[in-house]
Amino acid sequence: MSFALFEELPTLERRVARVALGNFPTPIESLAPVSRELGVSGEGWVKRDDISSPSYGGNKVRTLELLFGEARAAGYESVMATGAFGSNHALATALHAPRASLAPRALLFPQAISKAAFSNLRALTWSGARLSALPHWSALPLGMAWFGRGANAPYVMAPGGATPLGALGYVSAGLELGHQVASGELPAPRRVIVGIGSTCTSAGLLVGLTLAAQLRRGFTPETLPWLTSVRVSPWPITSRFRVLSLAVRTARLLHQLSEGKLPLFTRAQLGARFEVDGRYLGPGYGEPSAAGDAAEALWRSLSLPALDGTYSAKAAARVIAGLRANEPGPLLFWSTKSSVPLPTRRAEPTEQEQIPPRIRDWLRRAERTLAAPHAP
Repeated sequence: MSFALFEELPTLERRVARVALGNFPTPIESLAPVSRELGVSGEGWVKRDDISSPSYGGNKVRTLELLFGEARAAGYESVMATGAFGSNHALATALHAPRASLAPRALLFPQAISKAAFSNLRALTWSGARLSALPHWSALPLGMAWFGRGANAPYVMAPGGATPLGALGYVSAGLELGHQVASGELPAPRRVIVGIGSTCTSAGLLVGLTLAAQLRRGFTPETLPWLTSVRVSPWPITSRFRVLSLAVRTARLLHQLSEGKLPLFTRAQLGARFEVDGRYLGPGYGEPSAAGDAAEALWRSLSLPALDGTYSAKAAARVIAGLRANEPGPLLFWSTKSSVPLPTRRAEPTEQEQIPPRIRDWLRRAERTLAAPHAP
């Protein structure tokens, strides 16, 4: 299982702990069926991070490899994910932590009801992870501080793993794409399109793509692609300033870890070809949008890997818009939402009784809402 960042600078492997969880590099596939269906000549490709692991794929796998590595190196016995009830990061943690000999936990807050959130939370309650619930997202900082106290405290992760260390997973992914371009798996894309929620993936890709261009791995400074991050959560969480701030901190960490062997990029360098697109968010986080629903239906009609209406479909909607507008291409859709089937029930009834009341009540309400006509 390759890790492009370590391949580029092998000395980093001695300085950065990592637990191998994913199957990398993830494949590249053509989106020619989409172009033909739309009746356009534009060229599209997809980076299949949705199948990064047969256990549970998606972008969180790359992030967790570094965070689990640090947790194990520091002697922790458990890890705690934080986020909304339908958090992909929490579910990925629950399913992958045991592979790293870590006990999974999650600290969650309520969100809008949707099919995706319901499916994730239900699978999370079946995973055996220890769950805790907050009354509102605003209580998260206090909750993280509370659970992070004491000798037996878990390793508490920021929502989405959005730290410089977590972002190194997508620095490596940016280099990985450069290597795939260099090997002829696809032509160099002019634009990379990815969904943005907690900012970790986008910040890491900014550094990774810029690094690949500086090292001339598939790209050059002149052919560095645009990164278009499509909002699946609202401003200011996904503000351009916030993404660039994390990218700058990630670049600084990488420069320090490499002892100056890798360049230190400025905010201006990292932001030169970066934009955040909020046109496809719809009603808000965790809720489907009309454009996303249309993209999901198109993918389904073409028997392409399933999209998720509240995450990956919104980024795919931007790909469709770019192809229809005949934007300079090729365009690359970075598929970040796991398309691996969710696990089925494993927990015994006695374990179900340990589900926090807020989570149990939300699941019951969601089940009723989703069973009604015109459910979200």
